Amino acid sequence: MLLKDKVAIVTGGTRGIGYATVKAFLDHGAKVALFGSRKETVMIALEKLKEENKDYPVIGMYPDLMNVNEIKDAFQKVLDTFGKIDILVNNAGISQRDKIFDYEIEDFEKIMNLNVNAVFICSKEAAHIMKENGGGVILNTSSMVSLYGQPAGAGYPTSKFAVNGMTKSLARELGKDHIRVNAVAPGVIKTDMVAALPNEVIQPLIQSIPLRRVGEPEDVANAFVFLASDMASYITGVVLSVDGATMS
Repeated sequence: MLLKDKVAIVTGGTRGIGYATVKAFLDHGAKVALFGSRKETVMIALEKLKEENKDYPVIGMYPDLMNVNEIKDAFQKVLDTFGKIDILVNNAGISQRDKIFDYEIEDFEKIMNLNVNAVFICSKEAAHIMKENGGGVILNTSSMVSLYGQPAGAGYPTSKFAVNGMTKSLARELGKDHIRVNAVAPGVIKTDMVAALPNEVIQPLIQSIPLRRVGEPEDVANAFVFLASDMASYITGVVLSVDGATMS
């Protein structure tokens, strides 16, 4: 078990990559607090996890990730429950694909708020706790489009480019406090949105990927497990691509 007795928070942990990461952390011996956007989705995720293993040490919450006070309260609840916080995975995020001529500034701001500002708020609170605890790991979900852009919806790659910059900067700033900061940049992953694509769309997509398959959420979760573990103790400031060499 690579994460035995570690305590982790995973934002956006109710489905897709976030849920797979929560489960992988639990399977590797961690205690986990999953954060979601709504009470209903959090409760469904917790029920599903308990069905798989009733002994999983997992709790769920739904704080507003852009509200400093709610984040402080939620992190304190994790401390009260598990006694410490070793790992933070900033996975919550949203996307939007309007072209620039139709892009509303309100939509751009919404993406930047959740994909960037919330990462900063959660990372700041985690760093404070981890410093007092002698160290920790902060992990961020980036995207392959942060490196190559995308044909429409400029806000999403812009936000993930910012996440990369925050990752590298915090890694340099927090290294002296024994806090490692890394990011994972997934490629095309079989989330609900990708799974719903028609065959005539998905097959050419698969052919463009050198490994000839779409990634599974577990592929990304496994990368997070590695980066969170002591096996990655000398790795910080890295944006790790998990994309089947899609854009190489």
